[in-house]
Amino acid sequence: MPVYRDEVVVLRTHKLGEADRIVTMLSRQHGKVRAVAKGVRRTASKFGSRLEPFMVADVQLYEGRSLDVVTQAETIGAYGTLIADDYASYTAANAMVEAADRLTDAEASLQQYLLLVGALRSLSRREHGPQLTLDSYLLRALSLAGWAPSFLDCSRCGAVGPHDHVVVQLGGVVCDDCAPQGAPRIDPATIALLGALLTGDWAMADASDDSTRSKANGLVAAYTQWHLERGLRSLQHIQHDQKASG
Repeated sequence: MPVYRDEVVVLRTHKLGEADRIVTMLSRQHGKVRAVAKGVRRTASKFGSRLEPFMVADVQLYEGRSLDVVTQAETIGAYGTLIADDYASYTAANAMVEAADRLTDAEASLQQYLLLVGALRSLSRREHGPQLTLDSYLLRALSLAGWAPSFLDCSRCGAVGPHDHVVVQLGGVVCDDCAPQGAPRIDPATIALLGALLTGDWAMADASDDSTRSKANGLVAAYTQWHLERGLRSLQHIQHDQKASG
């Protein structure tokens, strides 16, 4: 059977039988891959911990009839344990890998792979607030998938901005002429933060206040849910936690 090697980030795992797991991975060169990792649930497994969610690994696989089989795994980025040590980072990472699972397929997407690995690395290093990292990841991943929002010019007619209506169904900000009746007006600071998260302007994003971050987060969540056929369960869990703590 053909053998191949690739770099992967582990999205999720499922138990199979007594000792095996099915591992869903986003790879650098082969798109999304589902493979069996045999014996990884045994305590003597040599690479079980290398195939946990959020881990980045160099893996060797051979092609099977329905599922490929992992034969080797070497750690590249051990982000799982560091992320799991912080609840906010853990929930953000879960939403990221769920989104990646939904936005990718068997066709290779190097940009999606690199974006996810970079976001998980940033979470593990606590470089920015977990919610900011998640919101930036979601906006950029959706953009790569063909749903790039506009936070400056009107997303409907192209009228030069800035504009202060945000309508997620229309793709971002819209001018007064294009805004549906009753469309809410959003303050400039929130729109500026959304633009910073989309472009990776971390100096501006990190300087934002909690109120602005909360409003931007609500809009990112709405934009994400609108463009995916089913809502992200992990994102709904985060929003529930935020309401409970608020």
